[in-house]
Amino acid sequence: MTTFTILSLPDITDVVWADPDLVSAGPVWASAGPDFAIVFGTPENLSNVCVDMRHNIGLPMPGRSVVPSKKNVNIGPVDFPCFETTGGKSVIGPTVTLFSLDEATLVLGGKKLFANLSLGLTEGDRIGLIGPNGSGKTSMLRLLAGQLKLDGGRLDRQRNLRIGYLPQEIVLTGGRSLLQFVRETVPGRSELEARIEQLERQAGNLSEGEAGAAGDSTGESAESLSLAISSELVDLHGRLDHLEAEYGDHMAMRILAGLGFSPDERDRDLGELSGGWCMRALLGALLFMRPDLLLMDEPTNHLDMSSVGWLSGFLKNYGRAFILISHDREFLNEQVNRIWSFEPEGVRAYTGNYDKYLHARAEERVLLSNRAKNLQREREKAQEFINRFRAQANKARAVQSRIKALDKMEEVHVHDDHDVARFTFPPTSRTAKEVLRVEGLSKSYGSHSVLRNINLSATGGEKIGVIGVNGAGKTTLLKILAGELERDSGKLSFGAHVNAGYYAQHHTDILDPELTVLQSVTQIAGESSSNVRTLLGSLLFRGDDVKKRVAVLSGGERARVALARLFLSPHNLLLMDEPTNHLDLASSERLADALTTFDGTLVFVSHNRAFTRRLATRIWNVADGDISTYPGSLDEYLASAQSDLDNNNSVTNATRTSHKHRNDKAQRRVQAQERQAKAREENQLRQRQALERENQHRALLRRLRPLRERVEKLDADIAAMESEQKVRSDLLGDAGFFCTVEGDQVLADYTQAQERLERLRDRRRVSVRELEAATTSSGEVSG
Repeated sequence: MTTFTILSLPDITDVVWADPDLVSAGPVWASAGPDFAIVFGTPENLSNVCVDMRHNIGLPMPGRSVVPSKKNVNIGPVDFPCFETTGGKSVIGPTVTLFSLDEATLVLGGKKLFANLSLGLTEGDRIGLIGPNGSGKTSMLRLLAGQLKLDGGRLDRQRNLRIGYLPQEIVLTGGRSLLQFVRETVPGRSELEARIEQLERQAGNLSEGEAGAAGDSTGESAESLSLAISSELVDLHGRLDHLEAEYGDHMAMRILAGLGFSPDERDRDLGELSGGWCMRALLGALLFMRPDLLLMDEPTNHLDMSSVGWLSGFLKNYGRAFILISHDREFLNEQVNRIWSFEPEGVRAYTGNYDKYLHARAEERVLLSNRAKNLQREREKAQEFINRFRAQANKARAVQSRIKALDKMEEVHVHDDHDVARFTFPPTSRTAKEVLRVEGLSKSYGSHSVLRNINLSATGGEKIGVIGVNGAGKTTLLKILAGELERDSGKLSFGAHVNAGYYAQHHTDILDPELTVLQSVTQIAGESSSNVRTLLGSLLFRGDDVKKRVAVLSGGERARVALARLFLSPHNLLLMDEPTNHLDLASSERLADALTTFDGTLVFVSHNRAFTRRLATRIWNVADGDISTYPGSLDEYLASAQSDLDNNNSVTNATRTSHKHRNDKAQRRVQAQERQAKAREENQLRQRQALERENQHRALLRRLRPLRERVEKLDADIAAMESEQKVRSDLLGDAGFFCTVEGDQVLADYTQAQERLERLRDRRRVSVRELEAATTSSGEVSG
């Protein structure tokens, strides 16, 4: 069967065969105008087509190196990504599937994580994997990384697919430097270097005349063997030069610097790094190796805010597929173009970022709810008629018709919501206006001074966000305030009636791994009371869950135990170090909701920008042993810091070379103009994006309006006919009227009308399905 597809490609001005010899093997192409082309051919041939938008149209040419770009072109029912060749030409070709799950089932610890799941991932996909703690997100990544096997179905991977996996917890052995560890991830480099070393050793032996016997035994002279070795060495050095150009040490150092490593740490042994810095080293190595598929499980957990910003920028320009688990809503929205969600009804796939997923999910819920209500009304009316006339012989035909219609009615299952932990902080007692004061505080680790002569204060009701790069001293400050760490000098005082509670970043610091969940929490309560079990139930520890030992809990479960210990005592000062680490996205947002209504004082460290933006009313920035304070939100602080930096740069330039004052002034004017131009461009971009969203919304409304009007008209017609049928039914219920000539006519009218009513209901069901499909498609829902 021959099919055709219309391509809207403005860049096509003429058609030239890529290779005349391939015409017979591929589809037939025909130009139909300056801005589109019609493609004729079989579906099998069409699936192998590449289109050169600038020069020619035809099949892919051998030897052409192709890598994905960011553009996509929709051709008929299939999405064809726009490719960019090494020569800079744009080419359209079919998507490449990296892996696919077919009717897959995975069971772990007796729990079925998913069943009969079919999903696929192609080049250019940027997947956000979401769901509550314990739903199976990490297990999905481990499956794709080859660490788990399916219990049913198939997992097919592209041949020679290179996968990089960043787990939540790792242990790296020492004996290698940081830079060496990163360089070793380059595919094939170690083998090339080993082969070059082997050949150079052989060449050295030949030059000393030690390989003559070997040459005679193989029938080769030492000279020919030397030529062969030299030829291979030239080829291997060329390949190594290519790797060095693509994977140079300068690129490795740029990545490591972005993740917070200083240049003098390049030769530091991995064994000297803490767990968090080991995670950064592995992440840097994976970003450097650029695998075909990158799997990242909470990559921001051990990053500070500046490193999160750098990683966000890096991934935006990352041209390969990845799957990302993150509790940072803003980070997800910036990075992903698809969502895979573990829902109560199974794993679902949605197109778009996290906010689009929420919108699509809400629309689905409303549509299913309305559909279920309408069907329930139809069932009730049918059952009412059946119950009323079941015993009347003269209504047997109509009753049987209703019973058949009732049996044919479909079941609609409304989406269940995930069971999300409920965080509630108890009301706190009043304190003095000044909750805490720090004077001249200093802290050093050996010769390294972390905090020097710090002076701080906090008043009641403030929510203070502590920011700064890793190692600056944020956690050290919180530990000192919580009494978990001794200060070297200075004074720390709390106001009257202050009761401080501390949430540690590493829960093993405060939780005994040998205690059960219940025991760990009742340590704080003093006794095993019903309110403890009620609290644990609200945090999703139910039944035998409270008997689990802390040692076997997941990171998210340990985080909830630590939070439960805080909730049992009415702390009016909370000190929280990375409270959203290990929590799923929904739980992180619920925690932010609870802290928003917390009536005490909060001092918290977080790399989660959305979390900090929502809560912080004051910023403490820890840098170079000092802490600067800013009375405002995170965005206000960042804007103020940038303004101060611009002003300082301007003053420094002016005072450094006064004889160039005019040039400096002109340069500052140019810089100001550039900033204004950039601001205008950003404003115009926001306006274009807003206009685009508005146009998309209007297009959606235009598309859905006739379908909605059709459903509404059918609803009105059905309601009117049901009213008429009710009148006829009441008349027929009168035995005296039923036996008259008029009764026979009414019965005939009732039967005919009932058939028309069933047809209207059938049409309505079809129309509702069309409306739902159109809404789902417009909301970019798939799967």
